[in-house]
Amino acid sequence: MPPLIIEAALNGATPKSRNSNVPVTPAELAHEALAAMEAGAAIVHTHIERMDMTGDAAVDRYMAAYAPVLAARPDAILWGTVATGRDVEARFGHYRGLARAGVRMGAFDPGSVNLGTHGPDGLPGASVLYATTYRDIAWLADLHEQEKLGPAIAIYEPGWLRTTLAYERAGHLPAGTFVKLYFGGRYNFLDGKRSNVTFGLPPTEKALDAYLEMLDGSSLPWAVAAIGDCVVDTGLAKLAIDRGGHVRVGLEDFGGERQPGNLELIAEVVALAKRAGRPIATPEQAAQILGLPR
Repeated sequence: MPPLIIEAALNGATPKSRNSNVPVTPAELAHEALAAMEAGAAIVHTHIERMDMTGDAAVDRYMAAYAPVLAARPDAILWGTVATGRDVEARFGHYRGLARAGVRMGAFDPGSVNLGTHGPDGLPGASVLYATTYRDIAWLADLHEQEKLGPAIAIYEPGWLRTTLAYERAGHLPAGTFVKLYFGGRYNFLDGKRSNVTFGLPPTEKALDAYLEMLDGSSLPWAVAAIGDCVVDTGLAKLAIDRGGHVRVGLEDFGGERQPGNLELIAEVVALAKRAGRPIATPEQAAQILGLPR
């Protein structure tokens, strides 16, 4: 099996009020990114404080954290998230500037999903529609290809994977694609509360088996992620390590009663890999496994 790629999602929408260990400022993110790489993360994913910041302003804010990391670790594989906006250019256009500044991956979301919390009656309450149309997906494929960005593909729902596989079969997936299988956990990642309102498949072995059946015959590298849960406690991390997959971990995804830090979560995955006899991928090894363009 290849070395294990660990992706560390350092902050996301998780506020310090929920976990004081979450890095937010550029200085905090730069320090945490370098420490995460030393701890075993080959890929680092972050958000900036405002998702409504677009274009050059978003690039500048990301690079305030990323530039010190790239100066210290030219091999770093970094990527930021989407922005809010009225069209696909507003949401994803800042990836052009990031790519030209040395960022090597970008978000590629092949579908739409309802994200929400539960109301007092236990039914779905406040929600947002996260929408990416087929036309938007084609636009994203062109953007990643043109800017030589590796697509970081989140699979919120099984249909998203079917779309991704259609692009793979047609030969239109850009180089460096990394598929992350997102499982909806026991805690809502929008508010951190225990909830039965979530998305996708649950974090179970049978659910992973369903995704792996879909991936049969595909050459795409894949990882597991427990969104609103602990990827180690659910057993998903061990299953992925044993089956040749990879693992995403971090405070963006984590849900539970304890208050870990990113380095603690990375260390738990590293320990599992060591017990399984599987080496940890360096950023350079991860780039080779994914086929990331330079």
